[in-house]
Amino acid sequence: MGVKVKGLAAALRRTTGIFGEITGVKVIRALKSATFIIRTDSATRTPIDTSKLINSQYDTIVFEGTRITSKIGYSAKYAVYVHESKGYAVGKAIPRASGNGNYWNPHGEPEFLEKAADATKMLVDKVVAKEMKL
Repeated sequence: MGVKVKGLAAALRRTTGIFGEITGVKVIRALKSATFIIRTDSATRTPIDTSKLINSQYDTIVFEGTRITSKIGYSAKYAVYVHESKGYAVGKAIPRASGNGNYWNPHGEPEFLEKAADATKMLVDKVVAKEMKL
């Protein structure tokens, strides 16, 4: 004996709609919110001499099949060297030869991007949970 189920097509449409909303809007919004938080904190930690490094900061969302990731970085050619420096001159008033201030501004520190991600982890988790809520 067969049973007719009413509303199955509507349920499938709604499920597809929810999935589309999650992948199309919520994930992107959550990733953009998370990168904004990390980028802002990283900007306060980035050493500034000529502002070229801080102005080269970027974020992008990458779609690779079913995986969606967000990347934050700096496009200045020397960014990796500043990020990975030992920081011996942090907080010291050693003037630059160019006359553009000291080697490290008062808030600048090595590994500025990693430290920003670590410092904002709890806030990022909260924002992502809020954005992904149905």
